[in-house]
Amino acid sequence: MKNLIKPKAIVLTDGLLQTTDAKTAHGLIRGTDRYEIVAVIDSVHAGKDAGEVLDGMHRNIPVLADIETAMEAVSGITHCIIGIATIGGVLPAHFIPIIKSCIQKNISIVNGLHDFLTNIPELVALASEYKVELTDVRKPKDRKNLHFWDAAIFTVTAPIIAVIGTDCALGKRTTCRMVMQACAIAGINAQMIYTGQTGWLQGGQYGFIFDSTLNDFIAGELEHAVVSCWKETHAQVILIEGQSALRNPSGPCGSELLISGNAKQVILVHAPKRTYYDDIETWGPIHSLASEIELIKMYGSTVIAVAINTEHCTPEEAVAFQKEYEAAFKIPVVLPLQQGVEKIIPVIKSLLKTTA
Repeated sequence: MKNLIKPKAIVLTDGLLQTTDAKTAHGLIRGTDRYEIVAVIDSVHAGKDAGEVLDGMHRNIPVLADIETAMEAVSGITHCIIGIATIGGVLPAHFIPIIKSCIQKNISIVNGLHDFLTNIPELVALASEYKVELTDVRKPKDRKNLHFWDAAIFTVTAPIIAVIGTDCALGKRTTCRMVMQACAIAGINAQMIYTGQTGWLQGGQYGFIFDSTLNDFIAGELEHAVVSCWKETHAQVILIEGQSALRNPSGPCGSELLISGNAKQVILVHAPKRTYYDDIETWGPIHSLASEIELIKMYGSTVIAVAINTEHCTPEEAVAFQKEYEAAFKIPVVLPLQQGVEKIIPVIKSLLKTTA
């Protein structure tokens, strides 16, 4: 969705900008077609550029200490996006006064957490008084708007590629967007199916919020999004954003994409230096990359490329892992943030030849 005039929005992280809890903010800083991000509100990193805090790349998005400073620095702010995705989707209590301040300045609030703003009476009353909107992106759909799986997925002739990971918060959505953009540059009509709130916030037109959908309808919502996208955009390639991981015990996820979404190809995102699921030792060690590739094969799908999340790696270590995996698995291995994802494009082009 590319509007000519996008609403000006600030992103609230309030001390969490440099943590994995701020992955919603990270996605918005890297790009969105739905809003114009004009500032990030985070007192810990105030005075810096949000892109430089995130990954060292200047993006001309200032980090400001508070709402008042933002209002003085930028005119026309209409939205404040809560830029965090906490475990369990809990809204931190100290965010409430900041949200109230935004509402009193006639700024609408967009929330991607499981704690809904529309369930907090004082915020609802305040929003009504100041005539602004409270948008809870993760609020479940009504039953009448949900779809049940009916095998329509098997009519899709375009290759369906799932971008899944060996754990949470690895950059699956970012990798997915980057592959879609690289395909566009190469003249390939690739479309992305979002499955999380950040994908919607970034302007995704086709998808659903996986973790707020009744389990009975996850397969159907996924199928409906893929089929609708393919029919309406004439996509040559469908990319599906993954959630969590096949063996993350807090929320095993991914088999739906391979089976219900009929994704026969996979781009697998992996962090070589991460030892435990969600970095929590009691959750158990992350299985090896080789093991995950074999598991995906058992589902009837093929890993066509690996994307490396380089957290805790030196540049030299990242390249060493890249060379190691390429030698071991004989597939392209990319460092998305450092090198881009163009090495995957020839593989995608070969898929198009086999489906032509």
